[in-house]
Amino acid sequence: MNKHRLTVLIGMVLAAAMSRLAPHPPNFTPVAALALFGGANFADKRTAFLIPLVALLLSDLLLGFSRLTPVVYGSFALIVCLGFWLRRRCTFGPITAATLSGAVVFFILTNLGVWALTPLYPRTLNGLAECYIAAIPFFRNTLAGDLVYSALLFGGLALAEKRWPPLAEAAPIVASS
Repeated sequence: MNKHRLTVLIGMVLAAAMSRLAPHPPNFTPVAALALFGGANFADKRTAFLIPLVALLLSDLLLGFSRLTPVVYGSFALIVCLGFWLRRRCTFGPITAATLSGAVVFFILTNLGVWALTPLYPRTLNGLAECYIAAIPFFRNTLAGDLVYSALLFGGLALAEKRWPPLAEAAPIVASS
């Protein structure tokens, strides 16, 4: 990966992560979009996990941690993996599908974590159903935030690559037989 591209990608991730500190509706944050964007755009897979999760960690140092922190970080790590799937498919349809899938992964895992790790709901199937039902209004914000921030990140990079072609990654050379 060229140094200019890496610098731009890291700058975009850090700027989006900082927006998490600004006032926002509940769950309308850039974090899942950062994970998806990182997985799709950082050439090194370790960096794809590291940069978005470190950005999340830095903002959590200011915002605080909870019992659910491991579940939240785990869900974002899975969303980075969705980004790996996007690597050669960064067009509107696949990005939208991966964004929607990431929101669903986050919703399922974090609400399972709320049910299992907090005393808010009885540990019964009815309690689990109550937990998911109570979380539906938050899912709307999660989905809206993921769509907005994914559009900003992926669209912003596409625009930057168009205006400054050296940012674009060169396609790998495939030897023909």
